[in-house]
Amino acid sequence: MIVAGEASGDLHGARLVREMRARRADLSFWAIGGRALKAAGATVIFDADALSVVGITEVVSRLPQLLRAMRIAREALRRLLPDLLVLIDFPDFNLHLAAAAKKLGVPVLYYICPQVWAWRKGRVHTIRRRVDHAAVILPFEADFFRRHGVDATYVGHPLLDKAPDLQPAPAAGSPVVGLLPGSRHREVARHLPPMVDAARRIERKVKNVRFLVSIAPSVGRAAVEAALAGGSTPASLSLTQDPVEDLFGRLTMAVAVSGTVTLQAALAGTPTVIIYRVSSLSYWTGRLLVRVPYIGLANLIAGRRVMPELIQKEADAARIAATVAAMLGSPSRLEKMRSELLAVRDRMGQPGAAGRVADIGLRLAAGRTPPLRSAN
Repeated sequence: MIVAGEASGDLHGARLVREMRARRADLSFWAIGGRALKAAGATVIFDADALSVVGITEVVSRLPQLLRAMRIAREALRRLLPDLLVLIDFPDFNLHLAAAAKKLGVPVLYYICPQVWAWRKGRVHTIRRRVDHAAVILPFEADFFRRHGVDATYVGHPLLDKAPDLQPAPAAGSPVVGLLPGSRHREVARHLPPMVDAARRIERKVKNVRFLVSIAPSVGRAAVEAALAGGSTPASLSLTQDPVEDLFGRLTMAVAVSGTVTLQAALAGTPTVIIYRVSSLSYWTGRLLVRVPYIGLANLIAGRRVMPELIQKEADAARIAATVAAMLGSPSRLEKMRSELLAVRDRMGQPGAAGRVADIGLRLAAGRTPPLRSAN
């Protein structure tokens, strides 16, 4: 059984299913997930699109769906008694489910663990009690978890399994700026309008600039068009549903909502400005709890601010436009950032994360009592 509550986790879970089936073709999978897990052959018992949230106020608005999904997941655990429960990110939900699994004697593998080194550090004790093994994806995480008594293996980052090619610096001419507003509907509604307002301002400063808005599969074109409705859209702006990893080769730089996509941009060597907004309550609560200097994963891995970060009130159209225009006006600054992003990529290890997690998962499942059962 696999639980992936967000779009990126759905993709990582699908790759894990394929790797596990390559090793044991008789396995069956049940999942809380989305289109990718379903396409990989898992039986999806609850659609994760109804669950994806960020921040306290957002959780409250989705509470009925979250409670229903938890009830369905617990019932599935009791009915199926799976040989293994794989949890992918989505920590508040998944750590509760892990407790139910442990009571039933179901081994728990956590793939892409909560970032307890960054905030709510006390949860590491919950992980130690409820999780049999942690498959971690950032270079410094394994040592952190082991220091706190959690069995952990650094498996590499799953993005490296489908990492975009490093892109050469675009030829001089018309710059192209990617606008990546997020993979959740509320993220798009909150971030795309100031991005487009910034694009209008940049047009007045940068000659022949063009803009590409990336539409995440988990959001869809209608949601993006709704976020654009009622405003003036620059003539140089167009929408694309191309896979984001295929988009970076066409971009001079990007403006991206904080999340997995900023690390994808780093792997491609695409200079990026990170932005993020949440509700005021979520922001101030986060300020009290978060214990890291950056929100961008590339910056955390580098140990310094490689990608500019514009958070909350700073993520307004004027500041975004000024930051982007300054970067476009300085080829040497863009090239320096590309070199720093290459160093981040080098620190992230080698591809093959899903295969390494599959091996760990099969070992855990084989070690349970009763032993691993055939799906046939």
